[in-house]
Amino acid sequence: MDYRQLGASGLKVPALSFGCGTFGGEGPLFSAWGDTDVAQARRLVDICLEAGVTLFDTADVYSSGASETILGEALEGRRNQALISTKLGLPLGDGPLQAGTSRLRLVAGVEAALKRLRTDRIDLLQLHAFDAATPVEEVLSALDALMRAGKLLYVGASNFSGWQLMKSLAAADRHGWPRYVAHQVYYSLVGRDYEWELMPLGLDQKVGAMVWSPLGWGRLTGKLRRGQPLPAGSRLHESADFGPPVDDERLYAIVDVLDALAEETGKTVPQIALNWLLRRPSVSSVIIGARNEEQLRQNLGAVGWSLTREQVARLDAASAVTPAYPHYPYWREGGFKQINPPPV
Repeated sequence: MDYRQLGASGLKVPALSFGCGTFGGEGPLFSAWGDTDVAQARRLVDICLEAGVTLFDTADVYSSGASETILGEALEGRRNQALISTKLGLPLGDGPLQAGTSRLRLVAGVEAALKRLRTDRIDLLQLHAFDAATPVEEVLSALDALMRAGKLLYVGASNFSGWQLMKSLAAADRHGWPRYVAHQVYYSLVGRDYEWELMPLGLDQKVGAMVWSPLGWGRLTGKLRRGQPLPAGSRLHESADFGPPVDDERLYAIVDVLDALAEETGKTVPQIALNWLLRRPSVSSVIIGARNEEQLRQNLGAVGWSLTREQVARLDAASAVTPAYPHYPYWREGGFKQINPPPV
């Protein structure tokens, strides 16, 4: 397993990390992801650790805390072999104190997560979304206090826009508070919006990307084909509306190239889609999920080899879209691109 520096921190994380959204299976969204119990989770954790996948990502909102609870039990007796990343900030209920990242919510949320995870520290805490109702100074000072208490080791963000992330980083620099070293983002061959603003920001500010849903909400599993209905077991039946829309023709054009590359390389469609992501600028770790051992072992096959430049170029061309203003001038030939070229 390849290990990479996480942003500007001294922490090294595996190129592939494991997402625990399948643990628990409670609620309309997470039941569609999977219903892994403790015994199954232990087996998946075994396989991950054997392969060098040492980072496990979860969140308080995943199955209403059940994901954290199951991960804590699955890591019993080997906590120090693993890095735990969890997230908080999304609503856990309808009450005024059950959402956001106020000081009260952060302190209470971290304490609750520590109990569920059966640990005395969270290696990486990421704010699950920007809280527009709470000043960034309150958020960062609370995170600073939690880090000084030894309950958090590193902090990051998730699903922030460019200005939200930059405002937070500027406030951290101004006051000497901890900077976000990670940004957990949606990024895939069918969802390349991350490249327009967040990738250049991440490179400039040294914020490493942790990629969620790298297979485009199940669209890049190799099961979707032009003119064919969704497979019976596809989670897109339940969760398609939770992710950003994808134009069918663009999807099938990408799948056509993935199929051709699978023939050329002997790799699977998901392995190729994941390998493409691992080559992208600013990416520190790609979060893979799995309902079972077979899926996990297949996803682990995305490392240890590389696509050629020509193969990458074909995937780039098939998946390219015109960025929204004000980003699109930088992707065109001419003066904008000459003075501010896109990351490569």
